Amino acid sequence: MQEELRTVSALMALAARTAPKAVGKDYIEIKVIHGSDIDRLSADMVKYGEESGKPNYDRDGKNVKDSGAVLLLSLKKPVHLGSNCGACGFENCSEMSNHFRAGPEFSGPLCAWRLVDLGIALGSAVKTAALFNADNRIMYRIGVSALRTKMIDGEIAIGVPLSATGKNIYFDR
Repeated sequence: MQEELRTVSALMALAARTAPKAVGKDYIEIKVIHGSDIDRLSADMVKYGEESGKPNYDRDGKNVKDSGAVLLLSLKKPVHLGSNCGACGFENCSEMSNHFRAGPEFSGPLCAWRLVDLGIALGSAVKTAALFNADNRIMYRIGVSALRTKMIDGEIAIGVPLSATGKNIYFDR
């Protein structure tokens, strides 16, 4: 089923790329990993869980190791929308930009509308996986390790592992 998962992951990347974006500006980075990159990502997830003391990185890392493909999405250098809407928690866009800093896992603050763009791209991708019956699960923890290992660049990242077995490995874990 490896070839089928490669095909589905490529179609997921296509769905993420063509998903609507606020004012037509695209700051979404997309990468699909296979093989030894999956092993490297999985190992870093387990390592980060041990180093940080955060739970379930080992569990999710094992799921990633057992996956045939992983879709990575990130926001890279997203420019605020310029609407001064306050959804980011700041009075205006320039104030938000003045407070930008690197965090322990992700960097921010980020424009809420750019985060919505990432969510829409993610939703489009997992919808595509569902259309082809590929087992998947959206995993925050993948994004942390994907950035740590420089598998993808950006301020925030997230991942979707794919599997094709008789039982969905991402549930009832």
